Amino acid sequence: MSEPAHQRISFGQLLAFFLPLGISASLVTISHVIINSTLARSAHPEIIIASYALPMSILGITERPAVLLRQTCSALVRDRISFRAMSIVSLYVLGSIFAIGLAISYSPLGPWLFTGVFGAEESMIAPMMDVFRILMFVSIFSGIRCLFHGIIISNMRTKWLTIGMGIRLVAMYLVSLYFIHTGVTSGRVGAIIFLVGMVIEAIVSVWEGRSLLKHHIPEKKAEHPVERPGQIFGFYKPLLYSSIIAIIASPAINAFLGKTNDIQLSIAAFAIAASLTNLVTSFFSYVHQIVLNFYRKDAATVVRFAVMVSCLPTLLLALLSYTSAGPWFMEHVMGVNERLMNASLSTLRVFMLLTLIFPWLDFGNGMLMLRRQTKTMVWSQAANVCTTLIVLLVCILLTPGWNSVIGALAQSLGLAAEASVVWLILRAAKRSGLDPAAFGSSSRKAGNSMTESSD
Repeated sequence: MSEPAHQRISFGQLLAFFLPLGISASLVTISHVIINSTLARSAHPEIIIASYALPMSILGITERPAVLLRQTCSALVRDRISFRAMSIVSLYVLGSIFAIGLAISYSPLGPWLFTGVFGAEESMIAPMMDVFRILMFVSIFSGIRCLFHGIIISNMRTKWLTIGMGIRLVAMYLVSLYFIHTGVTSGRVGAIIFLVGMVIEAIVSVWEGRSLLKHHIPEKKAEHPVERPGQIFGFYKPLLYSSIIAIIASPAINAFLGKTNDIQLSIAAFAIAASLTNLVTSFFSYVHQIVLNFYRKDAATVVRFAVMVSCLPTLLLALLSYTSAGPWFMEHVMGVNERLMNASLSTLRVFMLLTLIFPWLDFGNGMLMLRRQTKTMVWSQAANVCTTLIVLLVCILLTPGWNSVIGALAQSLGLAAEASVVWLILRAAKRSGLDPAAFGSSSRKAGNSMTESSD
């Protein structure tokens, strides 16, 4: 049965829905702020942050297939039979990730990636390899937690994602304090903090997920067709293929920053500025869920709400970039030295362009999901990556002295290109008379299961 196309929605209802999602997403980025602020307290922060940031770029690639297990599980698992099929797929995925991690860690592939692709100096290879040999286990535990996150989400127990993240942050902070007092001597410290947090979050997720499987999820749900791993793979593989395009941008930025005039400063300043930008934007990363759940009921109120929240990320970043709040936070909370702080502030100011665009890109993606046009996101992501690479190449050739600013400019213009493609597609759909309100509630539910757990 379709839901009514028009129903008055209050701002209070939207806030009650939006705030818990925003808080949960913000907690994710705090973990990276904890790590970067710990590494910034070392005797040589630029070198150590750089030795941690580049392996993290590779982790962003190897972990992505594990993260996709969350939305696959939340969409397809409704009984224990489908969960067993999902578990088999997860074993294949995590086994493949582990094999890739071993190849990078203990074969010539790793040094080649860091020197040939990322442009790292020979002296940085050994510490980077040490960092990645720890981070490779992060993707495994991330996959385990995402598998059980899917169970938790599909059973509407999403508060446990926030609880798990909260416990994870407390543990990471305690480990951070230990290293701050005993001494931060290498990028391995950041990898250890990250791994401890991920293991603890995975434990919480497994505990709650297994409880749901035991007490609330039936052995076989009537009319639920998913029974075999092949059915799971049929859903999972298109998600994997489309995400591969999106994950190219981050390692590409770090690779090009390895060709700037001051490599270590560029990578370190970009890592700090990006972590603060992500902290600001993450709170607003669920605008698409507002569209999915409320646009059909009251499109006008949803648009007004989006206009209201869209300016907040830019205002928050401007506060950090142009007032004493930014320098104070970097110096007293993150422990950044003056040279690194100035470079990070310059990078933050460029990231303001990204914060202007981000909420409206998320809104547009929500509209695409609502209209079941998600395949077109491949083209928008391709536009993002192509633009990012072009800007990186031009800036490295013409203005390598811009250092970390190059990365922020490339990422911001890449996002602008992605948003342009999304809104061109939406405009074309509007001209063709495709009305999202015409679709029934089934499409919204499908969209929810696909996007509920997006990071």
